[in-house]
Amino acid sequence: MLPATKTNNNTMQNYCKTIGAIATATALVAGTALAEVEYEIHAGYSSEYIFRGVEQGDDLVEVGVDMATEWNGLGLSAGAWYGSFSNSSAAAPAGQVQLEELDIYGEVSKDLGFATFGVGYIYYMNDSNLGDDAQEVYFSLSREFFGIDASLTYFADIETDNDGYLELGLSKGFELSPCLTLNTGAAFGYLAEQGQLGHITARVALDWAFTETATLSPFVAHTWSTGDDNDTAYQNTGNEFIAGTMLSVSF
Repeated sequence: MLPATKTNNNTMQNYCKTIGAIATATALVAGTALAEVEYEIHAGYSSEYIFRGVEQGDDLVEVGVDMATEWNGLGLSAGAWYGSFSNSSAAAPAGQVQLEELDIYGEVSKDLGFATFGVGYIYYMNDSNLGDDAQEVYFSLSREFFGIDASLTYFADIETDNDGYLELGLSKGFELSPCLTLNTGAAFGYLAEQGQLGHITARVALDWAFTETATLSPFVAHTWSTGDDNDTAYQNTGNEFIAGTMLSVSF
């Protein structure tokens, strides 16, 4: 899941961009002739949609598809994510408006031995009620420390301003049985241009692999907003509790 993006239903231009991005990502993966391609589709629900510590709306329903492969020592991955959620609006009946978001993304990674380095691109298609479309490139380093998976990722904006977002992610899984895994994680978001910590988010999920390819993951999460109210992204943003579930199928 990625920045709050939104689908513009009033123009065909955005859809053309999306089709082009999907075609590019598909061609990238399809070009790896003899490499095995892994796919995953997922769908889920969250009581709130929180992006980088900022509340975007309530009752998030999401679906997505991801694919990954290897070619000449490089890891290649691409995917798409769609979400629909409600948001308060004085202009809408009952003060609520239904919003949509579509993200298209791709990444190239390389195992350097001491860590895995990745370069990726994200295109955020935004609902016209939430703002303009956005684009980012990102650079990441990830590795395991004492059984904990750690990653450090810097997101550089191409369109719109993300305050030079830097995120440290930590996660660890505990196998409870052959089909049950307790996964824990935390994320620390830092706004480089503002010189401040934006949020801390903790998450716990119970992954139930009820078949060899399908997993159901109920989860709870809590985010603590530490952003400065002078930053418009964090105005009127507080601490939030989120609950939901995710169903994923790999093949």
